[in-house]
Amino acid sequence: MSERQPDDNGFLALPIAVLTVSDSRTEADDKSGDLLVERLRKAGHELVEKRIVPDDIYQVRAEVSRWIADESVRVVISTGGTGITGRDTTPEAVRPLLDAEVEGFGELFRYLSFQDIGSSTVQSRAVGGVANGTLVFCLPGSSGACRTAWDGILQPQLDLRTKPCNFVSLIPRMRER
Repeated sequence: MSERQPDDNGFLALPIAVLTVSDSRTEADDKSGDLLVERLRKAGHELVEKRIVPDDIYQVRAEVSRWIADESVRVVISTGGTGITGRDTTPEAVRPLLDAEVEGFGELFRYLSFQDIGSSTVQSRAVGGVANGTLVFCLPGSSGACRTAWDGILQPQLDLRTKPCNFVSLIPRMRER
């Protein structure tokens, strides 16, 4: 990411990929994926690619793996597959890929979500972490959950100007060993 520089206002646009995990959604009705694309673009980030894959652990893992191996992608955001039914396997697909899990992401998401949906938030297994220097966030499939995660966590943490700290300032050091 060294080739990218902050703009005159101190904002650094990030290249982001969006993955919708669903057996039933299509490009025509992917409200959650579309919401994330709209929000990230409005914030000034760049959409690298948006895809939809079925609720299949290996297809999810393959797509996320492809993006974390791609030097042009710095953030991957998925929506869907974080519940507790038999087909909800996004956390199982992604966790083995992570070099470090950001436990506070899921905790904060559920805290913020509780304000909107009460105790139903315990059914979410939202996950965040770092894989090969790429930030990876797995969100629930509802557009309300995506809005909560973007507005309350991702937008400020993906902004270099957020103080006292943010994810963007750490990206150059995420591959340190």
